[in-house]
Amino acid sequence: MNLFAEFETRIKAILTDKVLPEDKREGADLSRVVVEPPRDAAHGDLATNAAMVLSKHMGMSPRALADAILPHLSADADIAEVAVAGPGFINIRLSAAYWQRFLGGVIRLEGSYGQSELGAGRKVNVEYVSANPTGPMHVGHCRGAVVGDALANLMKVAGYDVVKEYYINDAGSQIDVLAKSTFLRYRQALGENIGEIPEGLYPGDYLVPVGEALKAEFGSKLRGMTEAEWMPIIKDKTIAAMMVMIREDLAALNVHHDVFYSERSLHADNGRPILEAINDLTYKGHVYKGKLPPPKGQLPEDWEDREQTLFRSTEVGDDIDRPLIKSDGSYTYFAADVAYFKDKYDRGFTDMIYVLGADHGGYVKRLEALARAVSEGKAKLTVLLCQLVKLYREGEPVKMSKRSGNFVTLRDVVDEVGADPVRFMMIYRKNSEPLDFDFAKVTEHSKDNPVFYVQYAHARCSSVFRQAAEAFPDLDVTTANLAGLAEKLISDPNELQLVAKVAEYPRVIESAAAAMEPHRIAYYLYDLASLFHSHWNKGKENPDLRFVNDKDRELSVARLGLVRAVAAVLKSGLSITGTSAPEEMR
Repeated sequence: MNLFAEFETRIKAILTDKVLPEDKREGADLSRVVVEPPRDAAHGDLATNAAMVLSKHMGMSPRALADAILPHLSADADIAEVAVAGPGFINIRLSAAYWQRFLGGVIRLEGSYGQSELGAGRKVNVEYVSANPTGPMHVGHCRGAVVGDALANLMKVAGYDVVKEYYINDAGSQIDVLAKSTFLRYRQALGENIGEIPEGLYPGDYLVPVGEALKAEFGSKLRGMTEAEWMPIIKDKTIAAMMVMIREDLAALNVHHDVFYSERSLHADNGRPILEAINDLTYKGHVYKGKLPPPKGQLPEDWEDREQTLFRSTEVGDDIDRPLIKSDGSYTYFAADVAYFKDKYDRGFTDMIYVLGADHGGYVKRLEALARAVSEGKAKLTVLLCQLVKLYREGEPVKMSKRSGNFVTLRDVVDEVGADPVRFMMIYRKNSEPLDFDFAKVTEHSKDNPVFYVQYAHARCSSVFRQAAEAFPDLDVTTANLAGLAEKLISDPNELQLVAKVAEYPRVIESAAAAMEPHRIAYYLYDLASLFHSHWNKGKENPDLRFVNDKDRELSVARLGLVRAVAAVLKSGLSITGTSAPEEMR
């Protein structure tokens, strides 16, 4: 039930059958004809650019072509009024009968309203968070976690086959440092005085329980081993413990992944998966032996003034070619990225989305180049960068307990204000824009707090049904009765305005999914909530506008149908954001 898609189809049919002469039909580009909400709601319900985009083809001015189109639109029984605006836009106002019929359809669809077939089952892998398993999640991970999770939810509703994935960076030097840090806590658990944590090791006290667990399992046995002997044992135990903690932190934020993919699996069997991925690139002509010139500025870790095995990434859109195998035969970090992407592609994903922190901006071109090379242009890779989050309390920067040793944890934030405010506010700005998170503002009960305002609208919808049950104890609120009476009796202009806002939801879903911008859902929900609260307040001043009118049973049922539709959209949108839809708020 996408209103805008429906009228786009109608208008294109009018253009083809009644406006375009036969000699002009061939070559007419109707793909650019769109129907959307007008910029100013006072101008109507719909606006189309049809005359603007076809004027050149027709050899007419946009306004003259718009005037030729108007009579055919006016003949549509569902259109109450049409007008030309500006250089040739056509504004359309729909009839009350159409809005009544549309509302009935929304009510009958119940919770499935807004679901789209845009994605047509296309397989999408959304990888997000993917923090090193070296400690608890920090607040910087929080935004990426919410953006990735909300985007995955959004794309599912839009008809994509989505897998939520977490890439565990459990290989490399940082894991060696983690194991050494844990071994120090293990020695502490055995009673040794370890003194200050040496610089370069992880100082957080979250490793203390891991040391205690190692003591309980191994006693002092590990103390008598060489580093080469205890290192793999402690790596496994520590990574497992860290991933338990990370999963718990994410669960507190209502984030749950479908797949946890281990980087170490790519290094199994002497790195066979990586070698096979490099061989695949070699077969496709993207690998050569050579030396890279020194880059400007600080030299990256993988640069060598020697011949290496290189990915010819500049031929597929990158700035510089990338090392895959160092001169000593060891694989670079990027080589694992190659194998990981190939594994995703081999699993059947045609769309891969990486949600990364703003500090990973340098990865974008190399990853996009990698996707083109591995899939030979058949797969699409998109990188979304999440800007920083700054924490405030009533405008002042926040200093919180740091069990991590050097940063504010995600769990600190969630434990203080709850998952709902965190999730909603983390996508109440576009991911590419910095975000200020104020603990005081996200917990206040006011219009200025978007999450409260939207959730309160849903709670109010529920309260309307409770009021109706008190006024009419035997009221029939079945879907069929609500829809049937709504189609007959909803006619007040304010009510129809609310129906029109509900009608925007499928379009918002599809446009947000296509643009990969889940913040659009949060914005839409706030606007819908604002309109609903406004109409509620009008009922305070004018009893005739109240949703429950104890003097008119049938009108009350019809209005309950409208409330049911609003509640369904609020609940659906909140579920995309990963936020609850409460039935009561005190």
